[in-house]
Amino acid sequence: MEHDYLVFIGRFEPFHNGHAAVARAALAKAHKLIVLVGSADTPRTIKNPFTVAERAVMIQAALADAGERVIVRPLRDRLYNESLWIAGVQRTVAEAIAADGGQADARVGLIGQDKDASSYYLREFPQWPLVEVRHTAALSATELRRYLYEAQHVDSHGGLMLIRANVPAPVFDMLEAFRKNSPAFDQLVAEHRFIDTYRAAWADAPYPPTFVTTDAVVVHSGHVLLVRRRAEPGKGLWALPGGFVGQHEGLLDACLRELREETRLKLPLPVLKGSIRGQRVFDHPERSLRGRTITHAFHFDFPSGELPEVRGGDDADKARWIPISEALEMGPQLYEDHLHILEYFLGGG
Repeated sequence: MEHDYLVFIGRFEPFHNGHAAVARAALAKAHKLIVLVGSADTPRTIKNPFTVAERAVMIQAALADAGERVIVRPLRDRLYNESLWIAGVQRTVAEAIAADGGQADARVGLIGQDKDASSYYLREFPQWPLVEVRHTAALSATELRRYLYEAQHVDSHGGLMLIRANVPAPVFDMLEAFRKNSPAFDQLVAEHRFIDTYRAAWADAPYPPTFVTTDAVVVHSGHVLLVRRRAEPGKGLWALPGGFVGQHEGLLDACLRELREETRLKLPLPVLKGSIRGQRVFDHPERSLRGRTITHAFHFDFPSGELPEVRGGDDADKARWIPISEALEMGPQLYEDHLHILEYFLGGG
């Protein structure tokens, strides 16, 4: 064995035969495999339909014969702070080795497929020798998810056959149970259709569109103002009040308009404008399923006082003041990258 531990990082949405081939290659070269399951703090979306616990079960079931040689740990995203993400990987691996009884000087390596630009992270851990593996001919996770969402169609038999051929048997059984028995799957199918229709409406544009939105981070007496989304995408998730910028309004005006429409917050505009403590652009290319969407977030701060009355309106079915400590723990319930926006202004990120 060339390594005591090999580290395999991915989202595994779902865990397919290509992932299994990398894992098998790792187990042939290392005593143990540490699998870091990324996007561990995200809600269910058509891009990330499975919880970190569900993905861990997929991995352990697909590699059941390896037993305790496979160690699975969650890894959260840090969209706007790469250094924190790298530190999270390093810390999680060290903790996994310590919990396993491994030595501080254990021989650790990183394994993966350098398939495209998304594999850049493989070069960010120079302390760990990189074990590159050959690409395995298999459908991508993106293709498998599409077949899964379209499996409700009457002509879906071929798609299910392709899924079966490209994932380990225990994973296929889990996908079938999820498809047939989980209410969450029906919501994902509805979101998939919404996003397909949304993107199709822009398909004939001369250039790929870039959308501009605003979000309001309103903090009052240790609470932050959140709304629950009424419709797709992200139906039922909690979000910062915000929306698209109109053709004839500035960014701040759009932010204040959306804030009032979605929360019925009745603080006077001069008071709101006078409470601005900061602003920042959040522009991760994959932050929104609708397409390239850049948001301008404004931070409003009221250190003390009684919480103003709010109620849902427009695109929100509820508006609520949430304690900051609680909001920062709501990752799986928060829309798009709103956890990362909250962490930027309120700490924790």
